Amino acid sequence: MNTTSSNRSTLTRRQALRSGAFATLGLSALDWLTVSDVFAAAASGKTELEPLNRFPRMVQEYFVQRVRKAEAAANKVRAQLKTKTDAEAYVKSVQERIDRCFGPWPEKTPLNARITGGVERDSYRIENVIFESRPGFLVTGNLYLPKTGRKKSPGVIGVCGHSTNGKAETAYQSFSQGLARMGYVVFIIDPIGQGERSQYLEFHDGKPKDTIRVGTRQHLHGGNQQFLVGESLASWRAWDGIRALDYLLTRPEVDPEHIGVTGNSGGGTMTTWLCGVERRWTMGAPSCFVTTFRRNMENELPADTEQCPPRVLELGLDHSDFIAAMAPKPVILLAKEKDYFDARGAEEAFARLKRLYTLLGKPDNIRLFIGPSYHGYSQENREAMYQWFNRATGVSDAQKEPELTLEKDPTLYCAPKGQVATLKSKTVFDFTREKSERLKAARNPLSEKQLRSAVAEALGLKPRKDVPDYRILRPLGGRGYPKKYFNTYAVASEPGIHTLVHRLSDERHYSRPPKNANPAVLYISHHSADQELREEPLVRELLKTHPDAAFFACDVRGIGESRPDTTSANSFLSPYGSDYFYAVHSLMLGSPYLGQKTFDVLRVIDWLASFGHRQIHLAGRGWGSLPAAFAALLAPRVKSVTLKNALSSYSDIARTEHYNWPLSSLLPNALANFDLPDVYAALQDKELRQIDVWNGSGAPG
Repeated sequence: MNTTSSNRSTLTRRQALRSGAFATLGLSALDWLTVSDVFAAAASGKTELEPLNRFPRMVQEYFVQRVRKAEAAANKVRAQLKTKTDAEAYVKSVQERIDRCFGPWPEKTPLNARITGGVERDSYRIENVIFESRPGFLVTGNLYLPKTGRKKSPGVIGVCGHSTNGKAETAYQSFSQGLARMGYVVFIIDPIGQGERSQYLEFHDGKPKDTIRVGTRQHLHGGNQQFLVGESLASWRAWDGIRALDYLLTRPEVDPEHIGVTGNSGGGTMTTWLCGVERRWTMGAPSCFVTTFRRNMENELPADTEQCPPRVLELGLDHSDFIAAMAPKPVILLAKEKDYFDARGAEEAFARLKRLYTLLGKPDNIRLFIGPSYHGYSQENREAMYQWFNRATGVSDAQKEPELTLEKDPTLYCAPKGQVATLKSKTVFDFTREKSERLKAARNPLSEKQLRSAVAEALGLKPRKDVPDYRILRPLGGRGYPKKYFNTYAVASEPGIHTLVHRLSDERHYSRPPKNANPAVLYISHHSADQELREEPLVRELLKTHPDAAFFACDVRGIGESRPDTTSANSFLSPYGSDYFYAVHSLMLGSPYLGQKTFDVLRVIDWLASFGHRQIHLAGRGWGSLPAAFAALLAPRVKSVTLKNALSSYSDIARTEHYNWPLSSLLPNALANFDLPDVYAALQDKELRQIDVWNGSGAPG
């Protein structure tokens, strides 16, 4: 747990919540449930025990195996391609699967494009353009128009990486201007949450200030929330690119027979996705992105929501398949030797594509260039792109980048003060909130049977056939639990995953749990069963109110004893950290992380039943309250339920701009069919007791 301020121990939980200290420190109020206990212990002079974590690599290795399995299955299909007919069928197949992954697409509405300014330069001019990719959703872009005397020129859509200033960043101005000087019409747009399109702004003394850091942080915050209503930031970003192309093709200066797309990093991502979803491109050049999903997982490389399309791995797709979707049109993959996007993966992607293009009779239309330096659209990569586009269009024979003169950011502004918020542009959050309200109005009441079916489907639960095996871990002493003795069991939920379960006892015990027909209490932890057994008042209350019950506390996967220490040091609670990393990969695999955690609880209930516990009192706290609630709904053996600090509703998150629940607690597209109050209402028959319900912002309410 990071504690970067020496005076935090003077804050009580109540003071922290009232003062907003948790937000200042980058923590949600839910995190303060754990952190404030640590501070209180430090202030009282107690010796602080580090939470137990004996399986820190378990979740990482589990996901490595799942992604490897997905890649192996896809490679088997690719290996079966032998003829041109096979290759053509494969291209059609990936196009269809990509449409399933990214669709359904919205209606194409009027662009309402307008030119808000511009400048004349020696061999080109720049027009500053605003258009609407969706009604009221403004996109800003710079249109570079060459002064060539040609009636029509090749067109290129430019998409940006995660630069704070979007299209005005040096490398992105450079390739746009370089192409324009060679005779291309270039339209480069700001991404959502960058440049002039910040989604989270406040104005102080007339000056805009971001309330969430632009770039990946805004993508994560808005994108995670979108999953609840069945949307994806990957699709939203791609749709902006599609509509930018629609605008570019309205311009009489553009030759529709030669249309390219290029970008770097996050723009390399978008170039790759756009190659897959749009059929009008005639050439492409993604830079510093294309590798394989397996390499990214093995290398513990986190990526924001735009880079993690839902179900992409479940559908057997990899980065190379988005390029395959436009085969055999000319594409160059631009990589870097010293990049964090693994060059080995770029080589693997290229080898797949080379074989496909060869079968299609165009082996020279695919190329790989690996620059010698670090991540970025540096000059050597830009020049490789220029040469490739010139080869495809014949518009220029230039091999080197022309001399450039870069603009100051304000010259490229399309909106007043350089922010579309000044023009009352709608935000991603506005659309998410509105859709959640529409879904709520359209939902029909479900019977309890229908609700259980809808919940099980949303969670993606697998069948449970047998009693899980388990390990008996060596006993530890001196943990300060409310009973003298305890045993820890690693219950095998599925191959590669163990759920860690502590059994408290008044007598020493070394072996398997004893047969016991009495009811059992099963407590699902928020962040650490070990820590909460020592510090959580609810644990002591449950022991007191259920004196004859056997008491168990467990950490589901990725929590407590299997909390990952991956992606970067102490990143678990970071928006871009390990908990998010596995949650978003779960969505790519079509298997929600919350569903996996619920499955763990159900397997532990099966395990308890094997020892004679036919009646279970299920309790959960914070993050653990959600798998506890879903498991209680689905498990007949659960007869009573206690939930502390449970989320009030998914609708509340969808309506809360600055929500404070992690992606691992969200269930994709849940709001199409049900919400948490429906689950809580059904649990009234199981004597549901709720304590201190938390709202979407992670505060009481």
